[in-house]
Amino acid sequence: MSSHSGLSSEEEHVWRYHKHDMQPHQCGSILLKHINAPVHLVWSLVRRFDQPQNYKRFIQSCKVEGDGTVGTIRDVNVISGLPATTSTERLEILDDEQHIFSYKILGGDHRLKNYWSIITLQPEVLDSRPGTLAIESYVVDVAEGNTKEETCSFVETVINCNLKSLADISERLALQEDTKRLTLM
Repeated sequence: MSSHSGLSSEEEHVWRYHKHDMQPHQCGSILLKHINAPVHLVWSLVRRFDQPQNYKRFIQSCKVEGDGTVGTIRDVNVISGLPATTSTERLEILDDEQHIFSYKILGGDHRLKNYWSIITLQPEVLDSRPGTLAIESYVVDVAEGNTKEETCSFVETVINCNLKSLADISERLALQEDTKRLTLM
């Protein structure tokens, strides 16, 4: 039985995994993306803490210290043109059964202090085909010299670009999988 009667399963999911306690000097949000690809394909990209550049286009390279389990640290190099060059991040949650992935930024050459992100994937049906609802939320300190709105706008622009890229790549993989299945028939 749902602990929050009257909520849809989607609302229950958001309440359970994406409710953040924010301090007055922080901002955050929840972003959604419907992806025309099955969860297993989308998850195969999201879960790769060691290869975020597979769909995050702002990341040039990634070096991992650890075995890919919770607590693993990665150092990413950001593409030029952004107000950042490096970021050190720690894997907080990697749940292959529930499709939950979370990381925190520990430091680096950027303005995102105390950044914490969680992304969850839920299966859904889109146009009578298997699809995925990606939900990503974050909390971050408001950058010095910026308003909450400016900080959130910047972070949400990056997340929306990442989610669009995740959708594009996942949908392309789904088409390849469908084509392969058809040729085997």
